[in-house]
This record gives sequence, structure tokens and C-alpha cells, in this order.
Amino acid sequence: MSRQTAIKSIFWLTFSEILFNLSGYIIHAVAGRTLGPADYGRYSLVITLTTVIVVLIGNGIPTAMSRYLSEAFEKNPALVLAIKKQSIRLQSLLMGGVTVVFFLASPLIAEALNDPTLTPLFRLSAFIIPAFAAASFYFSYFTGLHLFNNQSILKSFRSVARITVTVGLVLTFGLKGAIAGYILAPLLTFFLGLYLDSKVFAKDYARLTPDQTFPYQKLLYYAWPITLFMLFYEIFVSVDLYLIKSILRDDVATGLYNAALTIGRIPYYLFYALSIFLLPALAKIKSENDTRKISQVMTQSLRYAGIILLPTYILIVAYATPLTELFFGNKYIAATPVLQVLVLGLSFLTVFYLLCSAFNGIGHARLSMWLSIIGTFFNIILNYILIRQSGIMGAAYATTISAAVTTAIALIISQRYIPLTLHWSSIIKTLLVSGALWLIVSAFPAHDWLFIPYSLVFGALYTLALIHLNVITKEDMARFQKKKSLA
Repeated sequence: MSRQTAIKSIFWLTFSEILFNLSGYIIHAVAGRTLGPADYGRYSLVITLTTVIVVLIGNGIPTAMSRYLSEAFEKNPALVLAIKKQSIRLQSLLMGGVTVVFFLASPLIAEALNDPTLTPLFRLSAFIIPAFAAASFYFSYFTGLHLFNNQSILKSFRSVARITVTVGLVLTFGLKGAIAGYILAPLLTFFLGLYLDSKVFAKDYARLTPDQTFPYQKLLYYAWPITLFMLFYEIFVSVDLYLIKSILRDDVATGLYNAALTIGRIPYYLFYALSIFLLPALAKIKSENDTRKISQVMTQSLRYAGIILLPTYILIVAYATPLTELFFGNKYIAATPVLQVLVLGLSFLTVFYLLCSAFNGIGHARLSMWLSIIGTFFNIILNYILIRQSGIMGAAYATTISAAVTTAIALIISQRYIPLTLHWSSIIKTLLVSGALWLIVSAFPAHDWLFIPYSLVFGALYTLALIHLNVITKEDMARFQKKKSLA
């Protein structure tokens, strides 16, 4: 079975991830402009809660499957089918039960948000759960087998389906059409996953007649802390939105805040592909007991993250107004100051997610779980206090403070499990160049689409400066040109 090199894998994953999230931004932009701030706020609450449930609860077992497939697909390929079948059984039982509970609990959820009119929307959105889980299952499956091309095809197809189906439905049927699109697009993706899966087994596993079984206890033992980590991580990111709705009871404020939250998650989306790659890659290295290579891979990953995160943060803050107007229109300009604060917190959470992906990959999923639980409760308390004092700006400050503290703790703890090699000279040079970038960007404000070419030019200058200062080295360039591994 052929495998992609690390850099080539990350390239295709990143491409499909950018396309996928671009489709999400297109959907949000169309929904925001079509529905208006109030209905967009209602749409945000319903879609965010439903997808959070399926991403968190629904990803635990597939992630566990991915980890064990990474260990087995070369050493014991006959075990692949056993792992897959056991995962399907557990996932079907779990997500079927969650769907029924969510549908029945919809009135209670709407009442908790002080808006009973949300009940029929939540009931419709319940069907997103099995559709989303079915499509996402194959992402983890192909990741575990290191078939990143198949995963990229699947995600790219889903991106196109999201745009064509969801945008068409929101323009035709409004709010309910937007929700229905989130059901139909993943269903179409699931059927493509079935087709690609049949090709994989016809090519690589048809000759095998495995009589092995895989204990479900092993999947559950690894899955439950992963599930709790993902659950609390997503609560960490989105709890401020629900507290705003519950405390302020203002759909417009909720819509404005979600606009800022949607744009502010750009850094996270840029690095999500890297986190997908890290878990199975580190799991495989861990099975080979190569602790030095684990440290090298994680050090390089965080180094690249820092180099890209800093200019991304600066450009989003500097051009927050035209960026918000580009995606959502003039009605959402009031979200600009919220975005400028919130994007810092979400950048910290991007680093936190990378660290936790590494912990999960080397078998310390409980550490990720406890870090996310502690950070979430700290964020909830801080949000409750600051929203009552300062409204949606208070929520942005609360999430940013909580994210910075939690990420700092995770970085300190990581030294015990994955010792990182810090090159202080490169760190200082990167910070100085980033400071210079901030000064340059501040001298060239933009209030229209001009911010796009400005961002491209300033980003290129930033990159050239780091190359000149040997922060981005010849070895780095060779890795990408020759597709060498991160290590």
C-alpha cells in the first residue's frame, strides 16, 4: 500500500482543508447577508450546537480507530477490517442514541436559551448528527490508513456539495433551507466515502481473509478521553456564544459575535490539517519507540505554526473592518472590535489544539482531556462575569484570557512528555520581524478590497525577511521542495 510523504500529505490535507473552510465562509457569508443579523444569530446557535455535538461526541471512536489503524495497517493488515467493523458498530449505537436524545430534548434546549421558537429548528437539525457522523467516519478511516489523497478527495467533494446544496437551499427556503443543507451535503459525501472504501479493499485487502477480532473495550478505553477532550475544546470555543444569547437575550448581538467568531477561527482552520496529520504520525512513531523523532516532529510543527500564526494574527487585526465587510456586509461592522480581541484568543487555542493532538498521538489522551476541562470551566466563569459587565466585548476578553492561560499551561506540561528544542535566536528574530510587519501594516490602512493585495505583499515581505535572517532555512525549503518528512 503506497503512503504519502509527510510534507506531501500535509499539502493535500491543507489544500482540502482550505477549500472546505472556504466553503464554510461562503455559506456563512450568504446566510448572514440573506437572513440578516437576527435570523443569522438563530441559525448560528442551531448549527453550532448540533455540529459541536457530532464533532465532539462523534469523533471519539473514529479517532481511536484512526490511531489503531495507523499501528496495524503495515504490521498486521488483516486486523484493519476487524478494527473498522468494531468501530462501525460502536459509532452507530452511539450516534443513533445521541440523535434520538437531541431530538427529544430540543424543547428543553430552546427553553434554556430563553427562546421556545428555536424548538422546530433544533428538531430539524437533529438529523445533521447521523449524516455528519457518517461522512466524518471515513475521514478518520482514511487518515488511519495514511490514505491522505482519498481523504483530500472526500473533503474537497464535501466542500463543493456544501456550497451548491446549502447555498441553493438558503436562497430558496431561508433559515430552514440553510439547516437542511447541513444534512444533505454530508450524506452525499458519505456515499462517495463508501465508493472510495470499496476501491481500497478491492485493491489492498481483497486477498486477505481475516479471522481476527478487535476488542471493543480497547476502542472505548482510548475513545472516551478523546471524546471528552473534543467536547470540552469545542465548548471552550463556542460557550461564549450561548452565554451571550442566554444572558443578553439579544439575537442581533449573538449574530454579531458569531460573525467575529467565524472570521477569528481562520488561524485554527489553517492548522487543522497539521493536527490531523500529527495524531496518526506520532502514534506510528510512538509504536516504534523513537522518542527523539517525536520531539523533532513536534518542535518543527510548533515552529512552523508560530511563523505562520503571527502574520495571520497581525493582518486580521489590522484589516478587521474590510474583512468583516467582505464576508458579512455593512450590517456586521459592529463586530470589528470584538474580532480584533477574539482572534488572539483563538490563535492561542490553535496552538493548544496542536499540543493536544500530539498528546493524543503518543497515548496521553487523558492529559488533553483534563486540560480542556479545566480551561473550559475557567472560560465559562470568566465569560459569565465579563458578559454581564461588558456585553459581547466582555465575552471576547474572557475567551482570550482563558485561552492564553490554558495554552501556557499546556506548553509547560508538554516539556515533560515531548521535550521541545527552543531556538531563542529564531524566536526573537521572528518576533522582531512581526513587530516590523505590524508597523508597516499600520501605515497602510485599507477600508475596501485593497486589503487583499496589501496582505499578499506584506506577507511576502515577512517571508523574505525571515529567509534573509535564516529563520526560514535552506533545510526548510528543501523539505518542501523535495517533500522530506518534518523530522
